[in-house]
Amino acid sequence: MYPYNVSGILLAVGSSALSHTVREKGKLLNRVSRLRGQIEAIERALEREVECAEVLQLIASARGAMNGLMAEVMEDHIRAHVLDPDHGHDSERMRGAEELIDVVRAYLK
Repeated sequence: MYPYNVSGILLAVGSSALSHTVREKGKLLNRVSRLRGQIEAIERALEREVECAEVLQLIASARGAMNGLMAEVMEDHIRAHVLDPDHGHDSERMRGAEELIDVVRAYLK
């Protein structure tokens, strides 16, 4: 079982800590808090039996927030673990990583 913090953010895989999630912890936790609020808004809307169009809009907003969180963690992961900051970067590897980040962000929009 992987260790998670109280907000469900994965803290480590194997023996390698995800230092970028620890470094960006406050920002990521703020995103999770906003996401939690959006999910609770969906729940309240369903309990109040609001119009389906409003519920769909709330779901779309929550999905966008989740995708934003995913993009943020993936981008940090690519920069911290794929580019390997301890061993320098060649321009080809940097360009490839930046292209991958752009594709991931576009896909998750």
